[in-house]
Amino acid sequence: MIRLIDFLAASFGLLLLWPVLLIVTVIGMFDTGSPVFVQTRVGKNKKPFKLIKFRTMSVETKSVASHLANNASITKLGNFLRKTKIDELPQLINVVKGDMSLVGPRPNLFNQEELIKERDALGVYDVLPGVTGLAQVQNIDMSTPKLLAETDKQMIDTLNIKNYFKYILMTVTGSGSGDAVR
Repeated sequence: MIRLIDFLAASFGLLLLWPVLLIVTVIGMFDTGSPVFVQTRVGKNKKPFKLIKFRTMSVETKSVASHLANNASITKLGNFLRKTKIDELPQLINVVKGDMSLVGPRPNLFNQEELIKERDALGVYDVLPGVTGLAQVQNIDMSTPKLLAETDKQMIDTLNIKNYFKYILMTVTGSGSGDAVR
């Protein structure tokens, strides 16, 4: 049931928001020259997939978790995109493809070994990663691997249709600060 809702909502979102996606892509060409960011992330059953986002950091920025990135790497447009969460919109393509759900644990990088260990121990990789979830609306990022894994597990164990829509609504209305960069 949730997969069907994911597919329909993401498809509708892409159809409705294509002008925003186009405008950000064009502006992004002037900002970094490469407005779309594709990065390999850990998916369901620890299988790799290509996450799609709008680029918020300079092209030269090293591929690390956001909390390890330097704040100076974020462009002016990128700062706006992060605050408004518009940088996440291209992930609707990942949802339509079936790589992600709208709600689930945020997909991490393969080099985040401590987080992988914590999540693996709790079975977090048994579900699709998500665009948003409990940890995001509670401002828990990947800098606290144990807490994040425990929060992800709590979300997975209590996820129902009501909570699914609750997390989406909380995200859309501004809960969570987005990716934390120091």
